[in-house]
Amino acid sequence: MIDINLIRTNKELVKENIKKKFQDEKIKLVDEVYDLDKKVREYKIEGDNLRKKRNDISSEIGSLMREKRVEEANNKKQEVVEINKKLEGIESEEEKLSTLIKEKMMIIPNIIDDSVPIGKDDNENVEIEKYGEPFVPNYEIPYHADILESFNGLDKESSGRTSGNGFYYLIGDAARLSSAMLSYARDFMIDKGFTYCIPPFMIRSDVVNGVMSFSEMDAMMYKIEGEDLYLIGTSEHSMIGKFKDQLIKEDLLPITMTSYSPCFRKEVGAHGIEERGIYRVHQFEKQEMIVICKKEEEMDWYNKMWSYTVELFRSLDIPVRTLECCSGDLADLKVKSCDVEAWSPRQKKYFEVGSCSTLGDAQARRLGIRAKGENGNYYVTTLNNTVLASTRALIALLENNYQEDGSVKIPEALRPYMGGKEVIYPNK
Repeated sequence: MIDINLIRTNKELVKENIKKKFQDEKIKLVDEVYDLDKKVREYKIEGDNLRKKRNDISSEIGSLMREKRVEEANNKKQEVVEINKKLEGIESEEEKLSTLIKEKMMIIPNIIDDSVPIGKDDNENVEIEKYGEPFVPNYEIPYHADILESFNGLDKESSGRTSGNGFYYLIGDAARLSSAMLSYARDFMIDKGFTYCIPPFMIRSDVVNGVMSFSEMDAMMYKIEGEDLYLIGTSEHSMIGKFKDQLIKEDLLPITMTSYSPCFRKEVGAHGIEERGIYRVHQFEKQEMIVICKKEEEMDWYNKMWSYTVELFRSLDIPVRTLECCSGDLADLKVKSCDVEAWSPRQKKYFEVGSCSTLGDAQARRLGIRAKGENGNYYVTTLNNTVLASTRALIALLENNYQEDGSVKIPEALRPYMGGKEVIYPNK
């Protein structure tokens, strides 16, 4: 949610930002908020004047009563009653309009950074840089589900019976490898100075509304029937929510945390759920990172965060690239975002394995997260980034470490988490 002062002082900037995101249908909201806010401020002035008048009359009543001018005092008391009735109506209208303003403000997208490329959708995202040499061996690399099944490591038939499409069982070395990657990612981030956390896996609706837009929530979140609780789609939600309504001492900033959680997603939309593999599923595990900092530190942390993901994947012998997300591909709360994509030697192209974003103070405004500084209180800046998402990272590892005999080489960094095992062989 943007600062309403932007609408008060620079409506055209807000409208132009909406155009850059190709959401012209929202432009009218800016004028609507401006007019409603103007009316609220008029009500505030009127209310303040009435309260001052009431206070003056109350003082006058006291003087009249001391002078035993009872009839005049009673007349003044009636004036106070009338003022209170007016105030009640004004305060009620002010509250209604303030609620309406907030509802509209929650829909207006955040102001994007000047460096964000303008484009309608993810087809217009811009490659920034490649890390590692993309390699295609002179032998065929099977589909990742077939590689996993060759180890007896994937069972989607059973999960179909227990849970339906979009779920899976990982078994044996495949399950161990997935856990090894998550454990390695956890330790990798701890070594970077981040504090490790396991957060709640369910959050209330006021936290959901604080961390994401309504459209995102509807497409992603599973609601617990009969409860004001949602299953998290990523631990960023509960990690940022941890600081809801908090006033943080400035000397505690930046707050840097890395968290493990399962993630649950409806995956509503055009992509659909993958029938055989584990690329797009309803449930996976993730190591995440969040940073809460001052505005002036925002871009330094943004660049550090995505670079950590690149470094981690390169340590697993996986070539990656970074993509700058264009304006139309940014969720409404985001100021700037980039994707980290891993190389798929089977498909001979890159695919998304993580995303790094700064949201400015949008989440902080929604959740009431402020810092106490020398010059007063202010809303903090929040950032988040995927360290490693279990299923997609596993696909990237399998393909980039697949060998001609059907075995998969385990990168050296993961071997301590695999009991020293160096290679996984298919079952004969």
